[in-house]
Amino acid sequence: MHVGNARYLKSTDLPDVVPVFPLAGALLLPEGQLPLNIFEPRYLTMFDAALAGNRVIGMVQPALQALESASGSGALSQVGCLGRITSFSETGDGRYMVSLSGICRFRLLDEVTSGKPYRSFKHAPFMADLTGEDDEEAVDRDNLLRVFRSFLDANQLEADWESVERAGNRVLVNSLSMMSPFGPAEKQALLEAPDLKARADTLIAITEIVLAQGGTDSEIILQ
Repeated sequence: MHVGNARYLKSTDLPDVVPVFPLAGALLLPEGQLPLNIFEPRYLTMFDAALAGNRVIGMVQPALQALESASGSGALSQVGCLGRITSFSETGDGRYMVSLSGICRFRLLDEVTSGKPYRSFKHAPFMADLTGEDDEEAVDRDNLLRVFRSFLDANQLEADWESVERAGNRVLVNSLSMMSPFGPAEKQALLEAPDLKARADTLIAITEIVLAQGGTDSEIILQ
Protein backbone atom coordinates (compact mmCIF):
# COMPACT_ATOMS: atom_id res chain seq x y z
CA MET A 1 0.00 0.00 0.00
CA HIS A 2 1.29 3.45 -0.90
CA VAL A 3 0.44 6.59 1.04
CA GLY A 4 2.20 9.71 -0.17
CA ASN A 5 5.90 8.84 -0.49
CA ALA A 6 5.72 6.18 2.22
CA ARG A 7 5.30 2.46 1.71
CA TYR A 8 3.42 0.35 4.24
CA LEU A 9 3.31 -3.34 3.41
CA LYS A 10 3.96 -5.09 6.73
CA SER A 11 3.73 -4.36 10.43
CA THR A 12 7.43 -3.51 10.69
CA ASP A 13 6.88 -0.62 8.28
CA LEU A 14 4.80 1.03 11.00
CA PRO A 15 5.96 2.63 14.27
CA ASP A 16 5.51 0.47 17.36
CA VAL A 17 4.01 3.37 19.33
CA VAL A 18 1.67 6.01 17.90
CA PRO A 19 0.18 9.20 19.32
CA VAL A 20 -3.61 9.13 19.24
CA PHE A 21 -6.03 11.91 18.37
CA PRO A 22 -9.47 11.22 19.90
CA LEU A 23 -12.28 12.86 17.96
CA ALA A 24 -15.94 11.87 18.22
CA GLY A 25 -17.75 11.36 14.94
CA ALA A 26 -14.57 11.35 12.84
CA LEU A 27 -13.93 8.32 10.66
CA LEU A 28 -10.70 7.52 8.83
CA LEU A 29 -10.45 4.38 6.72
CA PRO A 30 -7.61 2.86 4.68
CA GLU A 31 -6.87 4.94 1.56
CA GLY A 32 -9.30 7.62 2.74
CA GLN A 33 -8.48 11.32 3.15
CA LEU A 34 -9.50 13.05 6.38
CA PRO A 35 -9.14 16.84 6.70
CA LEU A 36 -8.53 18.15 10.22
CA ASN A 37 -8.49 21.59 11.83
CA ILE A 38 -6.06 21.44 14.76
CA PHE A 39 -6.18 24.19 17.38
CA GLU A 40 -5.91 22.69 20.87
CA PRO A 41 -2.35 23.25 22.23
CA ARG A 42 -1.68 19.61 23.18
CA TYR A 43 -2.64 18.42 19.72
CA LEU A 44 -0.61 21.15 18.04
CA THR A 45 2.31 19.72 20.04
CA MET A 46 1.39 16.21 18.91
CA PHE A 47 1.33 17.16 15.26
CA ASP A 48 4.64 19.05 15.63
CA ALA A 49 6.21 15.83 16.93
CA ALA A 50 4.63 13.73 14.18
CA LEU A 51 5.78 16.10 11.45
CA ALA A 52 9.31 15.93 12.84
CA GLY A 53 9.15 12.13 12.96
CA ASN A 54 7.28 9.45 11.00
CA ARG A 55 4.13 11.54 10.34
CA VAL A 56 1.85 8.75 11.59
CA ILE A 57 -1.15 9.55 13.84
CA GLY A 58 -3.77 7.19 15.26
CA MET A 59 -7.35 8.45 14.88
CA VAL A 60 -9.75 7.06 17.50
CA GLN A 61 -13.14 7.95 18.89
CA PRO A 62 -13.78 8.35 22.60
CA ALA A 63 -15.42 5.19 23.96
CA LEU A 64 -19.13 5.20 23.16
CA GLN A 65 -20.11 4.70 26.81
CA ALA A 66 -18.02 7.74 27.76
CA LEU A 67 -19.81 9.82 25.12
CA GLU A 68 -23.23 8.63 26.23
CA SER A 69 -22.59 9.38 29.89
CA ALA A 70 -20.62 12.59 29.23
CA SER A 71 -18.32 11.26 31.93
CA GLY A 72 -15.13 12.65 30.44
CA SER A 73 -13.44 9.47 31.66
CA GLY A 74 -10.86 9.51 28.90
CA ALA A 75 -11.80 5.98 27.81
CA LEU A 76 -11.15 5.37 24.12
CA SER A 77 -12.67 3.04 21.55
CA GLN A 78 -10.38 0.07 21.11
CA VAL A 79 -10.24 0.22 17.31
CA GLY A 80 -9.03 3.20 15.30
CA CYS A 81 -7.19 3.91 12.05
CA LEU A 82 -3.61 4.98 11.44
CA GLY A 83 -3.10 7.91 9.12
CA ARG A 84 -0.09 9.62 7.60
CA ILE A 85 0.08 13.42 7.44
CA THR A 86 0.14 14.09 3.69
CA SER A 87 -0.90 17.73 3.67
CA PHE A 88 -0.11 20.48 6.15
CA SER A 89 -0.53 24.25 6.37
CA GLU A 90 -0.54 26.76 9.22
CA THR A 91 -3.05 29.59 9.52
CA GLY A 92 -2.32 33.12 10.65
CA ASP A 93 -3.97 32.44 14.02
CA GLY A 94 -1.81 29.39 14.80
CA ARG A 95 -4.14 26.59 13.71
CA TYR A 96 -2.98 23.67 11.59
CA MET A 97 -4.95 22.53 8.55
CA VAL A 98 -3.99 18.90 8.06
CA SER A 99 -4.97 16.02 5.81
CA LEU A 100 -4.48 12.44 6.94
CA SER A 101 -4.28 9.55 4.47
CA GLY A 102 -5.58 6.30 5.92
CA ILE A 103 -3.03 3.48 6.24
CA CYS A 104 -4.72 0.67 8.18
CA ARG A 105 -6.96 0.07 11.15
CA PHE A 106 -5.39 -0.81 14.48
CA ARG A 107 -6.32 -2.09 17.92
CA LEU A 108 -5.14 -0.20 20.98
CA LEU A 109 -2.81 -2.14 23.25
CA ASP A 110 -0.86 -0.69 26.20
CA GLU A 111 -0.73 3.04 26.83
CA VAL A 112 2.82 4.40 26.90
CA THR A 113 3.78 6.99 29.50
CA SER A 114 5.76 9.71 27.77
CA GLY A 115 5.36 12.84 29.89
CA LYS A 116 3.91 14.58 26.82
CA PRO A 117 0.55 16.39 26.84
CA TYR A 118 -1.03 13.87 24.47
CA ARG A 119 -1.54 10.10 24.74
CA SER A 120 0.43 7.40 22.93
CA PHE A 121 -0.22 3.67 22.62
CA LYS A 122 1.31 0.47 21.43
CA HIS A 123 -0.97 -1.02 18.79
CA ALA A 124 -1.76 -4.07 16.70
CA PRO A 125 -2.38 -3.22 13.02
CA PHE A 126 -5.07 -4.95 10.97
CA MET A 127 -2.81 -6.74 8.51
CA ALA A 128 -5.57 -7.36 5.95
CA ASP A 129 -5.78 -3.58 5.44
CA LEU A 130 -2.09 -3.49 4.48
CA THR A 131 -2.25 -6.44 2.12
CA GLY A 132 -5.50 -5.36 0.42
CA GLU A 133 -7.08 -8.78 0.75
CA ASP A 134 -10.66 -7.47 0.66
CA ASP A 135 -12.81 -9.00 -2.08
CA GLU A 136 -14.07 -5.91 -3.89
CA GLU A 137 -16.28 -7.99 -6.18
CA ALA A 138 -18.30 -9.20 -3.17
CA VAL A 139 -19.70 -5.69 -2.63
CA ASP A 140 -23.31 -5.21 -3.73
CA ARG A 141 -22.45 -2.08 -5.70
CA ASP A 142 -25.87 -1.73 -7.34
CA ASN A 143 -27.67 -1.79 -3.99
CA LEU A 144 -25.16 0.62 -2.46
CA LEU A 145 -25.63 3.12 -5.29
CA ARG A 146 -29.42 2.73 -5.10
CA VAL A 147 -29.43 3.61 -1.40
CA PHE A 148 -26.94 6.43 -1.94
CA ARG A 149 -29.14 7.94 -4.67
CA SER A 150 -32.24 7.64 -2.44
CA PHE A 151 -30.41 9.44 0.38
CA LEU A 152 -29.36 12.25 -1.95
CA ASP A 153 -32.90 12.60 -3.29
CA ALA A 154 -34.35 12.72 0.23
CA ASN A 155 -31.96 15.51 1.14
CA GLN A 156 -32.21 17.32 -2.21
CA LEU A 157 -28.48 16.90 -2.81
CA GLU A 158 -26.41 16.26 -5.89
CA ALA A 159 -23.35 14.11 -6.53
CA ASP A 160 -20.66 13.97 -9.18
CA TRP A 161 -21.95 10.77 -10.72
CA GLU A 162 -19.07 10.59 -13.19
CA SER A 163 -16.66 10.33 -10.23
CA VAL A 164 -18.94 7.82 -8.53
CA GLU A 165 -19.02 5.57 -11.57
CA ARG A 166 -15.21 5.74 -11.94
CA ALA A 167 -14.54 4.82 -8.32
CA GLY A 168 -13.60 1.23 -7.54
CA ASN A 169 -15.59 -0.57 -4.88
CA ARG A 170 -12.99 -0.08 -2.13
CA VAL A 171 -12.75 3.66 -2.73
CA LEU A 172 -16.52 3.96 -3.10
CA VAL A 173 -17.41 2.10 0.10
CA ASN A 174 -14.74 3.75 2.23
CA SER A 175 -15.39 7.25 0.87
CA LEU A 176 -19.15 7.01 1.44
CA SER A 177 -18.59 5.57 4.92
CA MET A 178 -16.25 8.41 5.88
CA MET A 179 -18.55 11.12 4.53
CA SER A 180 -21.75 9.63 5.90
CA PRO A 181 -23.49 12.02 8.32
CA PHE A 182 -24.16 9.42 10.99
CA GLY A 183 -23.32 9.44 14.70
CA PRO A 184 -20.33 8.02 16.60
CA ALA A 185 -21.87 4.56 17.15
CA GLU A 186 -22.63 4.13 13.44
CA LYS A 187 -19.18 5.43 12.49
CA GLN A 188 -17.54 2.93 14.84
CA ALA A 189 -19.62 0.10 13.39
CA LEU A 190 -18.44 1.04 9.89
CA LEU A 191 -14.83 1.18 11.09
CA GLU A 192 -14.98 -2.20 12.81
CA ALA A 193 -16.74 -4.04 9.97
CA PRO A 194 -14.58 -7.13 9.35
CA ASP A 195 -14.25 -6.67 5.59
CA LEU A 196 -15.28 -4.43 2.72
CA LYS A 197 -18.50 -6.32 1.95
CA ALA A 198 -19.57 -6.15 5.60
CA ARG A 199 -18.83 -2.40 5.65
CA ALA A 200 -20.92 -1.86 2.52
CA ASP A 201 -23.78 -3.92 3.95
CA THR A 202 -23.59 -1.98 7.23
CA LEU A 203 -23.65 1.34 5.38
CA ILE A 204 -26.66 0.22 3.33
CA ALA A 205 -28.52 -0.95 6.47
CA ILE A 206 -27.86 2.27 8.42
CA THR A 207 -28.89 4.45 5.49
CA GLU A 208 -32.08 2.45 4.91
CA ILE A 209 -33.01 2.90 8.59
CA VAL A 210 -32.55 6.68 8.27
CA LEU A 211 -34.63 6.74 5.10
CA ALA A 212 -37.37 4.59 6.64
CA GLN A 213 -37.60 7.02 9.56
CA GLY A 214 -38.04 9.88 7.12
CA GLY A 215 -34.90 11.48 8.51
CA THR A 216 -32.66 13.82 6.61
CA ASP A 217 -29.20 14.72 7.62
CA SER A 218 -26.17 16.75 6.69
CA GLU A 219 -24.47 16.65 3.32
CA ILE A 220 -22.91 13.49 1.93
CA ILE A 221 -21.21 14.12 -1.40
CA LEU A 222 -18.59 12.05 -3.20
CA GLN A 223 -15.98 14.38 -4.63
